Amino acid sequence: MTGQKKTILSGMRPTGKLHIGHLLGVLNNWVSLQDEYHCYFEVADWHALTSEFANTKAMSENIKEMVTDWLAAGLDPEKSVMFVQSQIIEHAELHLLLSMITPLPWLERCPTYKEQINEIKDKDLSNYGFLGYPVLQAADILIYKANVVPIGQDQLPHLELTREICRRFNNIYGRVFPEPMHLFTKVPKLLGTDGRKMSKSYNNAVFISDSKEEYTKKIKSAFTDPLKMRKNDPGHPDGCPIFMLQNIYSYEETVGIRKDCESGALGCVDCKKILLDNLSKEMEPIQEKRSKIISKKGYAEEVLREGTKKADTVAKKNMAEVRESVFGKNYV
Repeated sequence: MTGQKKTILSGMRPTGKLHIGHLLGVLNNWVSLQDEYHCYFEVADWHALTSEFANTKAMSENIKEMVTDWLAAGLDPEKSVMFVQSQIIEHAELHLLLSMITPLPWLERCPTYKEQINEIKDKDLSNYGFLGYPVLQAADILIYKANVVPIGQDQLPHLELTREICRRFNNIYGRVFPEPMHLFTKVPKLLGTDGRKMSKSYNNAVFISDSKEEYTKKIKSAFTDPLKMRKNDPGHPDGCPIFMLQNIYSYEETVGIRKDCESGALGCVDCKKILLDNLSKEMEPIQEKRSKIISKKGYAEEVLREGTKKADTVAKKNMAEVRESVFGKNYV
């Protein structure tokens, strides 16, 4: 039908606090999509188990904190469906059916699988859940007949695998699912306070939930240009974590900041003050909203309960169509 909104599916694993990298790379984009698409945003707790299966005690609190950040960033339960993956059993049922038609080499060639098996040594990844998570991911997308999936460029192989699984299913059982298309999102490169990639696991992140005092302390003590020992020394902005943040939060001033840094007219302390002034302007409304959400006891949980009901209705309807396609209308 002309003018009908398309459907989007995206999600996050509840593995800890969200930082400003999540805000800039994912949440702001989700918020901007709410009026244009039917949006389903998933708390991917089953996906979290692929690497955190032995550490589930914090899951409930992580979910609450994550969804509070979603709402504080601007996700609106009147516009978007926010739901918990594990509360909708059809995800698991479709995952099982898709696993029957997915060739093993498709999973073994997945670049993220090979990369993480080689690089992550502090977690046990030798389980089917980790190898087969792209099939569960495909089920998450297809169960809502999502037309579009917002991703970064590096996630394209994951989506292409979903499209391959989708095509194979449709070829065998008849066209049930639309092939989901990518919607590339710009994911800014952020370095943490120690100069490495910003990550909660590195303890170098500025979290959305940080108070002004907390993120001020982190920025003031953050790594800068190691060659700029004194205020008047010429600086090298490229590669400096603070300048990378200036590119985002002080965008209109970055030409002048770069020039003054490189000439030695701007010291790192004053550079950080500029960043903090602009970062505060962005963070204060979010944190004010976050405080209001927390003051409404049980609000985040209620948003998830209502969203999960809505998602469950759609998943049940679509899964009934899948069963009929696979087993026939009068099966048993």
